[in-house]
Amino acid sequence: MHTVLESLNAALLRAMQQDERVVLIGEDILDPYGGAFKVSRGLSSAFPERVLASPISEAGIVGLAAGMALRGMRPVVEIMFGDFLTLAADQLVNHIAKFRWMYNDQVRVPLVIRTPMGGRRGYGPTHSQTLEKLFLGVPGLKVLAPCALQVEDGEMDAGQLLLEAIADDDPVVFIENKLLYLSHLQNWKTLPDFDIRLISQATDSPDALQSGYPTYKLSIKGAPAPVLTLAAYGHMAELAREAALQLAYQHEIFTELIVPTQLSPFAGPMQAILDSARQTKRLLVAEEGTLSLGWGSEVLARAATSLSAGLLKGGRVAAQETPVPAAGVLEKSTLPDVGDVVRIARDLCR
Repeated sequence: MHTVLESLNAALLRAMQQDERVVLIGEDILDPYGGAFKVSRGLSSAFPERVLASPISEAGIVGLAAGMALRGMRPVVEIMFGDFLTLAADQLVNHIAKFRWMYNDQVRVPLVIRTPMGGRRGYGPTHSQTLEKLFLGVPGLKVLAPCALQVEDGEMDAGQLLLEAIADDDPVVFIENKLLYLSHLQNWKTLPDFDIRLISQATDSPDALQSGYPTYKLSIKGAPAPVLTLAAYGHMAELAREAALQLAYQHEIFTELIVPTQLSPFAGPMQAILDSARQTKRLLVAEEGTLSLGWGSEVLARAATSLSAGLLKGGRVAAQETPVPAAGVLEKSTLPDVGDVVRIARDLCR
């Protein structure tokens, strides 16, 4: 059984083996260190001329990668901590996401920016944030988040998602939650309590921005019809899965868990969430970022405007509106956990 980290590492190796246009750029990614979280380990030894160690300048790294992408290469940038993605915001929002439109679709920017997000490691306020919501809704930019799920062994897992992102002709921000790295990939064989179904995949749509990345649907085997829809991504999907088991076995509340990997644009994953919520009439969204103005807010807003008036009961699970503390006890109290999902789910189902 492979971990998410191993899956991502193998995907990068495969991408570089199959396409000489793929280059990797980032800080401290050369062997033997191989990056802060070791996703890049072994790549500089295999491809010494295509793995580029950079100075500490996120804006410079991303700007260089943008130029390489415009010239036909497929750079993959590793930002050591997602908190530092803010230093490249100008390059991302005002340049990379706009070039295709500014130049009348005559250019594309096939660029992937990988970065770890999230807390629970005691790294403190500036290394533990979940900031992807800052980039959701930026026209021209896709935001993806892998999870620990797969359909079959080696099929549609985190590594496959990264390969599809590298093959995408539009820029992608690829969010990797830190706690997922050592999580083992889970499919229907290793999750005996759940049925796992893939309800959308990448397509050959002429407009790549509208092509859908995988969305998973999990339901407990043999359970009655669900009365609550859970929606979560990344590591929060793991916590939501644990909560779903508690709700079923301890409280007889049966759920359907929707796990998108594409956070923005919303169209494909949102339809899967709507289809489920239309049946259950209850929707609980969970994310590790702070509560206000996040992914869950948008999901609930779209559900409320798409379903009939008065049909939907909604709830949200997210982090406290404070910086993430370094002290373990305080960090735990700040970030959402399984108990929060169970508590709010029970409130919705009273």
